[in-house]
Amino acid sequence: MVKIKLLDGKIIEFKEEKVDGFKVAEAISPSLAKAAIAMELNGKLCDISREIDGDAEVVFITAKDQVGLEIIRHDTAHILAEAVKELYPKAQITIGPTIKDGFYYDIAYDETFSIDDFPKIEAKMEEIIKRNEGFVRKVVSRDEAIRLFEAIGEKYKVEIIKDLPKDEEISLYYHGEFFDLCRGPHAPNTRHIKAFKLMKVSGAYWRGDSNNQMLQRIYGTAWRDKGELDAYLNMLEEAEKRDHRKLGKDMNLFHFQDNAPGVVFWHDKGWKMFQTLVSFIRDKQTAEGYIEVSTPELLSRSIWETSGHWEKFKENMFTATAIGEDREYAIKPMSCPGAVQIYNYGLTSYKDLPIKMAEFGKVHRFEPSGALHGLMRVRGFTQDDAHIFCMEDQIQEESRKVCQFALAIYRECGFENIKIKISDRPQKRIGSDEVWDKSEAALIKAVESLGLQYEINKGEGAFYGPKIEFTLTDAIGRDWQIGTLQVDFNLPVRFDASYIGQDGQRHNPIMLHRAILGSLERFIGIILEHHSGKLPLWLAPTQVVVVTVSEQFSKTARDVEAKLKSNGIRAELDIDNQTLSYKLRKHILAKTPLIVIIGKNEELNNTITVRRSGSDEQRTISIDELLNEIKSELIK
Repeated sequence: MVKIKLLDGKIIEFKEEKVDGFKVAEAISPSLAKAAIAMELNGKLCDISREIDGDAEVVFITAKDQVGLEIIRHDTAHILAEAVKELYPKAQITIGPTIKDGFYYDIAYDETFSIDDFPKIEAKMEEIIKRNEGFVRKVVSRDEAIRLFEAIGEKYKVEIIKDLPKDEEISLYYHGEFFDLCRGPHAPNTRHIKAFKLMKVSGAYWRGDSNNQMLQRIYGTAWRDKGELDAYLNMLEEAEKRDHRKLGKDMNLFHFQDNAPGVVFWHDKGWKMFQTLVSFIRDKQTAEGYIEVSTPELLSRSIWETSGHWEKFKENMFTATAIGEDREYAIKPMSCPGAVQIYNYGLTSYKDLPIKMAEFGKVHRFEPSGALHGLMRVRGFTQDDAHIFCMEDQIQEESRKVCQFALAIYRECGFENIKIKISDRPQKRIGSDEVWDKSEAALIKAVESLGLQYEINKGEGAFYGPKIEFTLTDAIGRDWQIGTLQVDFNLPVRFDASYIGQDGQRHNPIMLHRAILGSLERFIGIILEHHSGKLPLWLAPTQVVVVTVSEQFSKTARDVEAKLKSNGIRAELDIDNQTLSYKLRKHILAKTPLIVIIGKNEELNNTITVRRSGSDEQRTISIDELLNEIKSELIK
């Protein structure tokens, strides 16, 4: 007899010694048996056809679940590989994982694929899907797997198999005559694949090594139905219009160059925006009791060895040596070790805690050139870091304050849809279970005390402590993981940081790593795309531009500009000898929030005509009225 415990706690008994997932699903309902894609068997994801030979806990996965959608995408990747092999028998298939919103497959083939080939490949994929053949798992020995793939000339698969750990189970998935090396799971058949599209093709080195052969990577996307696919494609179209790299050029904010990969050249307007954001965060956190520090960008290797970064993070660090000196240095990839050095400079009492130490730290991390993407993925960036040194019993209250602070910042920046995730202890970790229990409970209580919804990211905390992640949803529905609050038991111990407790003894503080915006560069990219360049007035690098109908009104325009500037408004003057329509187009493209027009009537009546970016409406008012409107808007 087999007893199956379901998600709702109900137990179903079967007289047989073995049952499979299909039979269990049928016993619950025929509709579930039809909808089920896979199952979790005692917490492990597997095919629904897997046999169950003892009492077990089972959770069924359908397309409604995110993991079910991931399985559909993985199924579609296999169908892509199968279609390519049917159309181009000499092609070799390598790996085909799922990625965010889709999948890809890397293919070795002498001829070049292009998007012009996609209709042909997609038609073949549709043909294969309509066959509705089952995905069948077969466990084989290492030798048999090698023999099978060598027989069909798949040398890359053979290389993968040879590199697998000796004790790893090797499984193949058959789909008709096609088979592929895969851990699974897969849906029972192809009828769950209802909406897909091939997106692009690019080059990718085998195993990411530039010394290896260049392969062709075909990307695709798959969704639960055509409605979801269409919505995704529309979002991509809108995202292309909002691309921060295009906006950066139109608004004259920044640029990149090939001889400085991954670092930003900030133009005047872009740097104004950057510094406005820094001032905004600085003022807010000063009011919250933070002190601001600055730590060196170049630190000796010994610091990074003590912190553990040299061992765990060296491949992502930029290192340096000085001529005539044997010492090795690293450009900091993060600011936390430097913050501990400041904390350690002197004696700290428990009465001094918490100490909230903020820094706008410029850091550098190596990213492969192929991964760089405008402001979103760079090698040099500035973090709005803060490190809160506190006692164990202060974690909850400080975490609550950080959550409150972060949410207020995001809302002022125009983001209302904010998701919170709490990542708890991983399998490999330091610290006692008692300390982990207290820390995890403190983060949960901090979030719950504010009445906030949250998800648990099981096992996704760092080895040195749990964390809170803040994810923002932008105007076109994309999620961006932005802020973090990380509990750290490890670094203070490594650097022998301490405070004198109430008992007169030395104790190690807890360190809370806090970033609200994370990378300022990346956040600027996100907020540009979120607002499609039409920034909130307080953040716009130029808030008002004063334009003239003709050159004869230049003096009046200068007076208006001067009055705006004297009232703290970021104003510009455009008295070029161009037509008014040309000037308006130029400044609308640059997303300047307010355009002030000075012509004959305005000069005679001591008024101005105001036009907001994105609106055709023009209002004639006094300069004082405009100043009052701007000040009122900035106060909000």
